[in-house]
Amino acid sequence: MNTHLTTALRLATAGVPVMPLSADKRPVANCPTCTNLACGGRPNMKTPGPCTCPAPCHGWAAATNEPATLTTPAWASAWRQAGAVAYHPGGAGLTVVDLDHAEAIAWARRELPATRTVPTTRGEHWIYLGAMPSANGVRDGVDIKSAMAYARWLDPGTGTMTTLPDRVRSLIVKKPSSVRPVTARVPAGGGECRHRTAVYLERGIAMAEQRITAAASGVHTTVYRTFLAVLSAHGRCGCLTDAHAARLFAAAQTKGESPRHCVDAWSNALTTLGM
Repeated sequence: MNTHLTTALRLATAGVPVMPLSADKRPVANCPTCTNLACGGRPNMKTPGPCTCPAPCHGWAAATNEPATLTTPAWASAWRQAGAVAYHPGGAGLTVVDLDHAEAIAWARRELPATRTVPTTRGEHWIYLGAMPSANGVRDGVDIKSAMAYARWLDPGTGTMTTLPDRVRSLIVKKPSSVRPVTARVPAGGGECRHRTAVYLERGIAMAEQRITAAASGVHTTVYRTFLAVLSAHGRCGCLTDAHAARLFAAAQTKGESPRHCVDAWSNALTTLGM
């Protein structure tokens, strides 16, 4: 059996969602449609593009702890291409503080509680028990990998794992959010549900939040296109709720969008789709 698949199955049995990585540390697509970013995924494949597969097949959203899934024919070619194994820390209830150089490690030793550590090529991974939002570049040489992110599996590490401290959570807090509640008109639905499981819808909403949060420019356009994509995929069967819309509006307002613009973008997306 493929060495990487053997490692992945061992981790999955322990409840850790895993996925294959190529030699250049990019996620390997598990279906021909998404091979070599043919589906339009971003280069790092952390945010898949307009993939029409029945379920997420690459990136952190495809990570699974189901051995039966990891050994299906659809995943066979992915494991043959794999150069390493990655895992979804947030899915395992973990947070990885990725320290990229000696100065970052020295900072962590001064500022953070000791926990399990794993040596990396250039630094260390400090692993805490508990999940949180992910963020890159929270300070020089320090990334947070947890929800909606992946980390390379290197080895089990050493030391006792510590509960995720507030000091780590505070690293991603830049300014208080001024989000105000707004009301979105959610389609009544009635069409055929394509989601199959609630997990598929949840992953779709989570990826939409991440897409908005990650927008470095063109926020107005990103918000509208994200609303359009969500409504196109989930707006006709009745599964989309006010709570889902509120999450998307909150993500948009955190990026500086006004409540009025959120409502307008949502309404324009509904009109475009004829809902």
